[in-house]
Amino acid sequence: MEENLRVGLRSGAGIPPAIFELFPVLKSMLHRRGGDLSGGQQQQLAIGRALACEPRLLILDEPTEGIQPNIVREIGEIIRRLTREAGIGVLLVEQKLAFARRVAESFCLMDKGRVVTSGAIEALSQEMVSQHLSV
Repeated sequence: MEENLRVGLRSGAGIPPAIFELFPVLKSMLHRRGGDLSGGQQQQLAIGRALACEPRLLILDEPTEGIQPNIVREIGEIIRRLTREAGIGVLLVEQKLAFARRVAESFCLMDKGRVVTSGAIEALSQEMVSQHLSV
């Protein structure tokens, strides 16, 4: 798993300690293989790996998919911390609307690659959801 966190680091650079502050479980499992981790732990590893290169923007594609509820809550808290405390922009692509409403500040709805509406997350109405997100 350690090699997963080192991907993208400059040669000889250490894993930023902030990753272990966000995901303490990764430190205790550093010498395990990534494939041996649970789904939630693998998602934490993937986010940690992305954060290792200290990005200004983090793109997360359905980070809650197949993850147990307590890890989903943790990931939500981490997303909020990254945006509010670390100043990292997060582009969240998510089907679980309740999760997106909890962690997002703004939204953008697209249809066939075209933005159809956007705004502050508080402005996302049930009408918009029914019109653009319902199947």
